Amino acid sequence: MDGSETSPDTAPGAPQPEPHLRPEPHPRHLPRGSFLLRELPYLVVLTLTLVGVAYASFSRQSMVGYWEFLAPVIGLLCVILGWPHALDQAARWRLVWTQTLHWLAFLVAMNLLLLSGVASLLSPDATGLTILTLLALGTFVAGVHIGAWQICVLGMVMGLAVPAIAWIERSALLLLLVVVALAVVGAALWWSARGKRTSPS
Repeated sequence: MDGSETSPDTAPGAPQPEPHLRPEPHPRHLPRGSFLLRELPYLVVLTLTLVGVAYASFSRQSMVGYWEFLAPVIGLLCVILGWPHALDQAARWRLVWTQTLHWLAFLVAMNLLLLSGVASLLSPDATGLTILTLLALGTFVAGVHIGAWQICVLGMVMGLAVPAIAWIERSALLLLLVVVALAVVGAALWWSARGKRTSPS
Protein backbone atom coordinates (compact mmCIF):
# COMPACT_ATOMS: atom_id res chain seq x y z
CA MET A 1 0.00 0.00 0.00
CA ASP A 2 1.41 3.40 -0.98
CA GLY A 3 2.38 5.66 1.91
CA SER A 4 0.76 8.63 0.13
CA GLU A 5 -2.72 7.24 0.73
CA THR A 6 -4.80 9.17 3.21
CA SER A 7 -6.84 7.68 6.00
CA PRO A 8 -10.58 8.35 6.28
CA ASP A 9 -9.88 10.78 9.13
CA THR A 10 -7.56 12.84 6.94
CA ALA A 11 -9.55 12.74 3.70
CA PRO A 12 -9.41 15.82 1.50
CA GLY A 13 -11.99 18.41 2.56
CA ALA A 14 -12.36 17.00 6.05
CA PRO A 15 -11.70 19.48 8.92
CA GLN A 16 -8.27 18.95 10.34
CA PRO A 17 -7.82 19.09 14.10
CA GLU A 18 -5.38 21.76 15.17
CA PRO A 19 -4.98 21.37 18.91
CA HIS A 20 -1.92 23.63 19.02
CA LEU A 21 -3.98 26.55 17.67
CA ARG A 22 -6.90 26.21 20.05
CA PRO A 23 -6.97 29.09 22.56
CA GLU A 24 -6.92 28.20 26.21
CA PRO A 25 -10.20 28.92 27.96
CA HIS A 26 -10.00 31.85 30.35
CA PRO A 27 -12.61 33.67 32.41
CA ARG A 28 -13.96 36.74 30.69
CA HIS A 29 -14.85 38.71 33.84
CA LEU A 30 -11.51 38.40 35.60
CA PRO A 31 -10.01 41.69 34.33
CA ARG A 32 -13.05 43.69 35.47
CA GLY A 33 -13.03 42.08 38.90
CA SER A 34 -9.31 42.55 39.32
CA PHE A 35 -9.62 46.20 38.26
CA LEU A 36 -12.32 46.88 40.85
CA LEU A 37 -10.31 45.08 43.51
CA ARG A 38 -7.20 47.07 42.61
CA GLU A 39 -9.07 50.41 42.73
CA LEU A 40 -11.05 49.57 45.88
CA PRO A 41 -8.69 51.32 48.38
CA TYR A 42 -8.74 54.48 46.27
CA LEU A 43 -12.54 54.41 46.03
CA VAL A 44 -12.82 53.99 49.81
CA VAL A 45 -10.57 57.01 50.49
CA LEU A 46 -12.40 59.06 47.85
CA THR A 47 -15.71 58.22 49.54
CA LEU A 48 -14.31 59.24 52.94
CA THR A 49 -13.13 62.51 51.42
CA LEU A 50 -16.49 63.31 49.84
CA VAL A 51 -18.32 62.45 53.07
CA GLY A 52 -16.02 64.78 55.01
CA VAL A 53 -16.48 67.59 52.47
CA ALA A 54 -20.27 67.23 52.54
CA TYR A 55 -20.38 67.17 56.34
CA ALA A 56 -18.06 70.16 56.65
CA SER A 57 -20.14 72.10 54.11
CA PHE A 58 -23.48 71.70 55.82
CA SER A 59 -22.46 71.44 59.48
CA ARG A 60 -20.06 74.43 59.26
CA GLN A 61 -17.51 72.67 61.47
CA SER A 62 -13.76 72.76 60.96
CA MET A 63 -13.35 68.93 60.81
CA VAL A 64 -9.67 69.27 61.80
CA GLY A 65 -9.46 65.85 63.44
CA TYR A 66 -11.11 64.18 60.46
CA TRP A 67 -8.62 65.64 57.95
CA GLU A 68 -5.71 64.69 60.21
CA PHE A 69 -7.07 61.15 60.33
CA LEU A 70 -7.20 61.00 56.52
CA ALA A 71 -3.51 61.96 56.18
CA PRO A 72 -2.04 58.62 57.42
CA VAL A 73 -4.81 56.75 55.60
CA ILE A 74 -3.77 58.36 52.32
CA GLY A 75 -0.13 57.65 53.18
CA LEU A 76 -0.96 53.97 53.61
CA LEU A 77 -2.82 54.04 50.28
CA CYS A 78 0.25 55.53 48.60
CA VAL A 79 2.38 52.68 49.96
CA ILE A 80 -0.15 50.12 48.70
CA LEU A 81 -0.23 51.64 45.21
CA GLY A 82 3.53 52.08 44.99
CA TRP A 83 4.46 48.66 46.43
CA PRO A 84 4.09 46.67 43.15
CA HIS A 85 6.42 49.12 41.38
CA ALA A 86 9.20 48.71 43.98
CA LEU A 87 11.45 46.11 42.38
CA ASP A 88 13.56 45.13 45.38
CA GLN A 89 13.63 45.31 49.16
CA ALA A 90 15.63 48.54 49.18
CA ALA A 91 13.08 50.27 46.94
CA ARG A 92 10.24 49.12 49.19
CA TRP A 93 11.92 50.45 52.31
CA ARG A 94 12.59 53.72 50.49
CA LEU A 95 8.91 53.94 49.56
CA VAL A 96 7.82 53.37 53.18
CA TRP A 97 10.27 55.88 54.65
CA THR A 98 9.65 58.61 52.08
CA GLN A 99 5.88 58.37 52.55
CA THR A 100 6.27 58.33 56.34
CA LEU A 101 8.46 61.46 56.34
CA HIS A 102 6.24 63.13 53.75
CA TRP A 103 3.07 62.76 55.79
CA LEU A 104 4.77 63.49 59.12
CA ALA A 105 5.88 66.82 57.66
CA PHE A 106 2.35 67.69 56.59
CA LEU A 107 0.89 66.56 59.93
CA VAL A 108 3.35 68.84 61.73
CA ALA A 109 2.34 71.71 59.44
CA MET A 110 -1.33 71.05 60.19
CA ASN A 111 -0.75 71.03 63.93
CA LEU A 112 1.25 74.27 63.76
CA LEU A 113 -2.01 75.95 62.75
CA LEU A 114 -3.61 74.67 65.96
CA LEU A 115 -1.11 76.35 68.28
CA SER A 116 -2.73 78.95 70.48
CA GLY A 117 -0.77 81.85 69.00
CA VAL A 118 -1.65 80.88 65.43
CA ALA A 119 -5.21 79.69 66.06
CA SER A 120 -6.12 83.05 67.62
CA LEU A 121 -5.42 84.73 64.26
CA LEU A 122 -7.76 82.42 62.33
CA SER A 123 -11.40 81.53 62.73
CA PRO A 124 -12.32 77.84 63.15
CA ASP A 125 -13.70 77.76 59.60
CA ALA A 126 -10.51 79.27 58.16
CA THR A 127 -8.38 76.80 60.16
CA GLY A 128 -10.34 73.84 58.82
CA LEU A 129 -10.10 75.05 55.22
CA THR A 130 -6.36 75.70 55.58
CA ILE A 131 -5.77 72.20 56.94
CA LEU A 132 -7.83 70.74 54.08
CA THR A 133 -5.69 72.75 51.64
CA LEU A 134 -2.51 71.30 53.18
CA LEU A 135 -4.01 67.80 52.94
CA ALA A 136 -4.89 68.37 49.27
CA LEU A 137 -1.38 69.61 48.52
CA GLY A 138 0.24 66.67 50.34
CA THR A 139 -1.99 64.20 48.54
CA PHE A 140 -1.26 65.61 45.09
CA VAL A 141 2.51 65.76 45.68
CA ALA A 142 2.51 62.19 47.04
CA GLY A 143 0.69 61.01 43.92
CA VAL A 144 3.27 62.71 41.71
CA HIS A 145 6.15 61.10 43.61
CA ILE A 146 4.84 57.54 43.30
CA GLY A 147 3.39 58.05 39.82
CA ALA A 148 -0.21 57.22 40.84
CA TRP A 149 -2.82 59.22 38.93
CA GLN A 150 -5.51 58.09 41.38
CA ILE A 151 -3.80 59.92 44.24
CA CYS A 152 -3.36 63.02 42.08
CA VAL A 153 -7.08 63.01 41.27
CA LEU A 154 -7.86 62.64 44.97
CA GLY A 155 -5.68 65.67 45.74
CA MET A 156 -7.42 67.72 43.04
CA VAL A 157 -10.83 66.76 44.44
CA MET A 158 -9.72 67.97 47.88
CA GLY A 159 -8.34 71.20 46.40
CA LEU A 160 -11.59 71.92 44.56
CA ALA A 161 -13.53 71.19 47.74
CA VAL A 162 -11.92 74.15 49.54
CA PRO A 163 -13.65 76.92 47.51
CA ALA A 164 -16.78 74.76 47.28
CA ILE A 165 -17.08 74.55 51.08
CA ALA A 166 -16.45 78.30 51.42
CA TRP A 167 -19.12 79.11 48.82
CA ILE A 168 -21.68 76.79 50.39
CA GLU A 169 -21.09 78.32 53.84
CA ARG A 170 -21.50 81.86 52.50
CA SER A 171 -24.56 80.95 50.43
CA ALA A 172 -26.29 78.70 52.97
CA LEU A 173 -29.11 81.20 53.57
CA LEU A 174 -29.57 81.77 49.83
CA LEU A 175 -29.69 78.02 49.18
CA LEU A 176 -32.24 77.58 51.96
CA LEU A 177 -34.45 80.33 50.49
CA VAL A 178 -34.23 78.76 47.03
CA VAL A 179 -35.22 75.34 48.39
CA VAL A 180 -38.16 76.82 50.32
CA ALA A 181 -39.32 78.80 47.26
CA LEU A 182 -39.17 75.70 45.06
CA ALA A 183 -41.12 73.73 47.66
CA VAL A 184 -43.81 76.43 47.85
CA VAL A 185 -44.14 76.65 44.05
CA GLY A 186 -44.28 72.85 43.77
CA ALA A 187 -46.96 72.62 46.47
CA ALA A 188 -49.02 75.34 44.74
CA LEU A 189 -48.81 73.59 41.38
CA TRP A 190 -49.76 70.25 42.94
CA TRP A 191 -52.72 71.81 44.77
CA SER A 192 -53.91 73.54 41.58
CA ALA A 193 -53.68 70.32 39.54
CA ARG A 194 -55.49 68.39 42.29
CA GLY A 195 -58.27 70.98 42.33
CA LYS A 196 -58.74 70.72 38.57
CA ARG A 197 -59.03 66.92 38.76
CA THR A 198 -61.63 67.01 41.52
CA SER A 199 -63.75 69.87 40.05
CA PRO A 200 -67.01 68.82 38.25
CA SER A 201 -66.84 68.84 34.46
